[in-house]
This record gives sequence, C-alpha cells and structure tokens, in this order.
Amino acid sequence: MEILPLISAIEEKQLTLIGICSDENSSFKLGPATAPPRIREALHNGSANLTAENGISLGNNKRFTDIGDVNIGSGAEAFMKIEEHISQILEQGGLPLTLGGDHAITYPIIKAMAKYHQSFSILHFDAHPDLYDELMGNRLSNACPFARIMENSLATRLIQVGIRTVNEHQKSQIERFSVETHEMQHFDAQSFNPNLTGPVYISFDIDALDPAFAPGVSHFEPGGLSVREVLNIIQKIDVPIIGADIVEYNPEHDINGMTAMVAAKLIKEIGGMILKSNPL
Repeated sequence: MEILPLISAIEEKQLTLIGICSDENSSFKLGPATAPPRIREALHNGSANLTAENGISLGNNKRFTDIGDVNIGSGAEAFMKIEEHISQILEQGGLPLTLGGDHAITYPIIKAMAKYHQSFSILHFDAHPDLYDELMGNRLSNACPFARIMENSLATRLIQVGIRTVNEHQKSQIERFSVETHEMQHFDAQSFNPNLTGPVYISFDIDALDPAFAPGVSHFEPGGLSVREVLNIIQKIDVPIIGADIVEYNPEHDINGMTAMVAAKLIKEIGGMILKSNPL
C-alpha cells in the first residue's frame, strides 16, 4: 500500500493507523518488524466486529483511515525518518495510532508529537522501564527510548504501568527524570488513577501483559497485567488522547494468533477512546 498519497488524504481529527516495520534496534530477538500486517489480519479476520466497548466502531467510519505500512531501512538515519512519517500525519491534522515494530520507534514518534503538542504526558504500559542510557553500545535500542524522550524534555510527565524489572541503573534513571513508575508488586489496577490534567499519549508494549494473555513477545516476563485490567485503565482516561503506539508483538512466538487478537482489541479500544476524546 502506498503511503504518501494516503497521507495527503487524511482529514482533521481522523484516527490514522500506520505500521512501522522496524526491529533493527531490538536488544534480544528479531520479529516485531513483521507484526503490523499480522495484527491487521487479526483485526479483519471476521471473528469479531470492529466496535469498541464504548460503542464507537472503526468499521465504515469516516474518522478512521489505515494508510498501510512503512518498511524502515537499516541504520540510524533511516530509523529517525520515522519522525517524518508521523509528522506528515500530524500536519494533516490526523491522530496517529502506530503499530510496531519494537519499542525503539517510540522515540522518533514522540519527537514528532512534541513539535505539534507543547505539553503532554505519556502513559507507558510495559514490563520494562526502557530507560537505559545505552544498551550494548546502542543509544537507540528498544531498551532506551524513554531515556531519549526524557533527556530531551519531549514530554512533561512519564507514567509507567506494569513494570516488573527495575535494576539499579533503571532506578537511578527513574529518579533522574522524575518518572512515575508503578511496579506490579505494589500495583492495584482497580484503584489506579494517573490524575491526568492535560493531553496524553499512550505507548503500549505488549509485554506489559502477563504472558498468559499475550505469549507473542520477545521478552517473557511473568506477573504482568491482564487484558481486562489494561482496558479498564484506558477506558477511565478523561483527557484528550493525542496518539498511541502498540509495539513489541513478535509473531514468531505467538500461539494460535492469540496475541495478534489482543493487539487488534487494543486497536479498537484505544482507537475508540482517541475518537471519543477528540470530538469534531
């Protein structure tokens, strides 16, 4: 599917689905670059309709468009061009919902978002803080995006949910950047309230979920969130959601496509909330 002609047709406040096929910066296993088309297959496989739980349907909805996938080339320069793709969506007034790809892609995405939104928070679902200053010599690693985001003051707040792998370096980074990290060992999803006072961007790493719900990931970390807990948190958001990414689905490790269906569910629920929170 050609990208640029479809970008030019995006309308104001139109939910815009784009796939970013990139996993060169994965720190463990490759595979997430193949995820976007697999998630689309699940979304449209006929086993479920396209209606979110808030009643908003993405089916035959003029406020929803899918502009296809971008295959990211090798090297840092090609990787950082992700910023340009998201900027083109924002220039048209679109609301980007991005399918990864690994979590490294969130840094260039947020670089684009920060050019169009002066002040916003990030609600980050993940098993890992992804705050390494560098990993294996790579400052663009999927273990580092939020270090790059916070050191460049691209977001006003970073709120992390589902975390269960904080080591000493990450702890020091959390303190350095004043990150609001909610570790699973102390987390009560029912009472959780991030107290958002302005626009929010959602970054969703599939491994925030317990592997029982989403086995198709590169980094297995038991003890995570349930799908229902995640949906309840997202559905309680009462500020504008300006965009989102869903990353780190690895089809190579999925079982019967169940993680692809979870990702498709997240498209519907996050997409429905983006549209609800940004009325025309």
